[in-house]
Amino acid sequence: MNENAMNNSSRTNWDKVDSLTEEEIDTSDIPPLTEEFFTKSRWWKPITPLNVFMQVDPDTLAWFQSQGEDYEKKMAAALRIYADDHKV
Repeated sequence: MNENAMNNSSRTNWDKVDSLTEEEIDTSDIPPLTEEFFTKSRWWKPITPLNVFMQVDPDTLAWFQSQGEDYEKKMAAALRIYADDHKV
């Protein structure tokens, strides 16, 4: 982790933000929710991942690990893409 990231402090006056009422919040820059927005939007429910034990070839695991710390998420994404492409 970058040590400087912890040294950056917010210049936002959070006490003032917390004290604002709903009427005092400026919403003028929020676009209206149109029918087009709802037509294009999609509802989804997050899926809680399962922990599984599986055998993986050493070279396959090494390749995913070389992709970064989140290699397990990338493996899960690859499996998801494969499964989606092979649905009957």
